[in-house]
Amino acid sequence: MTEVSEILKSVLSTIRVPRPGDRVHKDECAFSFASPESDGGLYVCMNSFLGFGSKYVERHHAKTGQRAYLHITRTRKTQKEDDSNSGSGDPPKKKPTRLAIGIEGGFDVEQEQYQEEVKLVLFPDRQEVTSDDLASMPDVVRERVSLSMAGLQAADSVSHTLQVQQWDGEVRQESKHAAELKQLDNGVKIPPCGWKCEVCDLQENLWMNLTDGMVLCGRRYFDGSGGNNHALLHYQQTGYPLAVKLGTITPDGADVYSYDEDDMVLDSKLPEHLSHFGIDMMTMEKTERTMTELEIAVNQRVGEWEVIQESGTTLRPLWGPGLTGMKNLGNSCYLNSVMQVLFTIPDFQTKYVSNIDKIFNEAPSDPTQDFKTQVAKLGYGLLSGEYSKPAPDPGDDPNSSTEPRGDQVGIAPRMFKALVGRGHPEFSTNRQQDAQEFLLHFINMVERNCRSGMNPSEAFRFLVEEKIVCQQSQKAKYTQRVDYIVQLPVPMDQATNMEELQEAERHREEAESSGAPPSAAPRAKIPFASCLAALSEPETLIDFWSSAVQAKTTATKTTRFASFPDHLVIQIKKFTFGLDWVPKKLDVSIDVPDTLDLSALRAMGQQPGEELLPEVAPLPLMTPDVEVKGILGSHGKEDDDSLYSPLLSPVLDDSTVSQLCEMGFPLEACRKAVYYTGNTGIDAAMNWVMGHMEDPDFSAPLVLPGSSSAPGTTPTESLPEEHLVTIVSMGFSRDQATRALRATNNVLERAVDWIFSHLDDLESMDVSEGGRSGGGSEASREPPPGPHVHDGTGKYELFAFISHMGTSTMCGHYVCHIKKDQQWVIFNDQKVCASEKPPKDLGYLYFYRRVVE
Repeated sequence: MTEVSEILKSVLSTIRVPRPGDRVHKDECAFSFASPESDGGLYVCMNSFLGFGSKYVERHHAKTGQRAYLHITRTRKTQKEDDSNSGSGDPPKKKPTRLAIGIEGGFDVEQEQYQEEVKLVLFPDRQEVTSDDLASMPDVVRERVSLSMAGLQAADSVSHTLQVQQWDGEVRQESKHAAELKQLDNGVKIPPCGWKCEVCDLQENLWMNLTDGMVLCGRRYFDGSGGNNHALLHYQQTGYPLAVKLGTITPDGADVYSYDEDDMVLDSKLPEHLSHFGIDMMTMEKTERTMTELEIAVNQRVGEWEVIQESGTTLRPLWGPGLTGMKNLGNSCYLNSVMQVLFTIPDFQTKYVSNIDKIFNEAPSDPTQDFKTQVAKLGYGLLSGEYSKPAPDPGDDPNSSTEPRGDQVGIAPRMFKALVGRGHPEFSTNRQQDAQEFLLHFINMVERNCRSGMNPSEAFRFLVEEKIVCQQSQKAKYTQRVDYIVQLPVPMDQATNMEELQEAERHREEAESSGAPPSAAPRAKIPFASCLAALSEPETLIDFWSSAVQAKTTATKTTRFASFPDHLVIQIKKFTFGLDWVPKKLDVSIDVPDTLDLSALRAMGQQPGEELLPEVAPLPLMTPDVEVKGILGSHGKEDDDSLYSPLLSPVLDDSTVSQLCEMGFPLEACRKAVYYTGNTGIDAAMNWVMGHMEDPDFSAPLVLPGSSSAPGTTPTESLPEEHLVTIVSMGFSRDQATRALRATNNVLERAVDWIFSHLDDLESMDVSEGGRSGGGSEASREPPPGPHVHDGTGKYELFAFISHMGTSTMCGHYVCHIKKDQQWVIFNDQKVCASEKPPKDLGYLYFYRRVVE
């Protein structure tokens, strides 16, 4: 032990005590999904506080010379010990009684109980030091090491900090209607029992309106259970806002819902309001489950396979490489589904998994913050099969079935989710998100992190050609843009079962007027060919500003593929807005084909004898905010400043500018919206406004690219030197930094976005680090080439699709189906099973690969 004491004394300066704000990674390895529960446990560096599994701790020691690591191992308690805690004398674990996390009566943050063991390990010989061993060491060694060990044990891990530790779903606010609630003197008296809905005779889930005493059934749930919506319909007809759930009334309170405030609320005058209808709150007993208890029951069932099973089939669990489940970290099923599909694509496998050793060897000092490292870690975790093992039997339910349910140990992508969501207003939260938006967000991050070498997102990248023909002059305008996803509209008027839908609607209206419960509505059946036709058919543009006739006229716009990607992503636009602007999901079935031939939609370009519209205004500039949605920029000469004259004012459609101003938007913002959308109409301009309202220069005057005399312009000599230095320090040339700042009105954050989004154009510039090369003036150079795209035949086969359950992208659940070795496999978070009846007609995102002839 004297030798160990001497070693510790020599490395004492490298052993730190965690301070507030230090990032402690004691739940997950930086390079793998090893954890304290894994074989070999987890080694936490006592200097950097990074965690490493037994496979990677030697690598870190060799690279950094760090010798002291805290070794943490956890073993799961036996079921008997876990349930009864007989060995500790603690009371049995209670079931949740409160819709909360981390507080008394709520869900326990630690869902499983573990026995933890910690000790100090010295490398390279892996000499172990326990707390008892420290007692016999010199004071200076014992105190520093003990403080570090205790600090690491007490510190919250990064993953723990990122999660919600204490949340109370039962905290309710006083209703704004409670104090002055109007109650009708209509003589209604409610008996203490025997209630039923006054419209449909339903005898459960009943709510009494506190204004008129009407007893009506509650809402229908997504699975068809619950009530028939009569209490809600009554509010919509009368405006009476508050209702109490019968059967939940006790001397302590009751469930009160405010339809106007759309939430469960408190009613401080509830005894008085109930007494008005003859109900003595002090004598009432609970006979119905409260809304909280119902929600708790749902939360306890979240892991059940039946929620998303393929109806009527028994699903066979699968294990092995490429069949690894992913834990749901709290509404992270959208991320799980997207990443499962992406790592089925060879480009992503080659970029991140085949090169994993090189990526790990080149990782920075903190690999948890490195994009390539974390993506490679995730890809290897999904493809290796190391984590595709059956999960332990559930310990909390002794009556659980012994049949395999498909649950796996799987992987928990906490570091990955935290990294890709950092700074994003939505993906950094634990709320449900749109899988399509996350896919584009991730592609954008891949673009930014692939300045050199292979770029796997090119597998999705394609060129779209838009042709606009002025109907008065018959002259045409061609533009090209980059995109990654084909969005197909859903033409509901093309449903093949229209008569059935119309008949069901008539029955619904009759039931609503008579008070009878409505029957289940049929699902609209839409031909895929109709969706494709809605995309490819010419679109009529009203009030199009024609540069040929110098006036507004009618034009037609057609959209075609200028290139076909290796992998085609199709989004079915199921989510829309109703007349009341409430988001809703179209309940449709679409006969999506297994094979697809889009060759007929190949763009043909300018035709012989076809005249082009004069270029009066420059081509629309696609800003970084648009690029996040999947567009890198216009294809053309937008970067060639010689095209613009500082003395030439843009020709703007005054009527469109006026319409936007009448909506309350600043004049200069309206002018920019019309300018940057090329006078293509109010819809395009409005979309630009909505997408740029958060821009710091939203209301700033319109500045033409290349202008040097107008107020607010940014000639090179006036560029902020500190901004130039910042961008140059990122590895770009001064000329490239200058272009980025000039394109974004000197806003550093937008300039960085811009430069990463125009890498293809920038890399084609013949420039040096010191400035512009002598290869000719800017005006004489050839325009930069367009973005790099793969092209080939337009024939495809379906290999994956992502489905969504629920009424909105902001709620519900995502799963994905992937075709592996001619067998469809369903990935539902940690459950991976052979699919018997893949619901291809109900998908949201479809993934096709090119058919190699």
